[in-house]
Amino acid sequence: MIRIKRIYEPPDKADGHRILVDRLWPRGMKKENAAIDRWMKEIAPSDGLRKEFGHEPERWDAFRKRYFAELDEQQAVVSELMAIAKRTTVTLLFSAANTEINNAVALKEYLEKRAS
Repeated sequence: MIRIKRIYEPPDKADGHRILVDRLWPRGMKKENAAIDRWMKEIAPSDGLRKEFGHEPERWDAFRKRYFAELDEQQAVVSELMAIAKRTTVTLLFSAANTEINNAVALKEYLEKRAS
């Protein structure tokens, strides 16, 4: 099972394997308080795509399309993440304020489509 959660929310046992999927470390979060199992910054959107998107709702569809294309080029890390998710619950952690449109939401969608 794949879940998503803001890194600023308290960790929970139900989170399972906690993976930060942002390219940049979250503002104000101390590494010792993050309670992450892994930081997979290589699976995050490229800096150019991240800046172009800017969490603007009107850019969401274009962002997802380009991000999925980037993920298609990162099959080793995608396969690694999918293998972890087959063994245990995975919570994709993100720092964006918008919980509806962010890279973790898009990544979860991408992974679930590949798994089906």
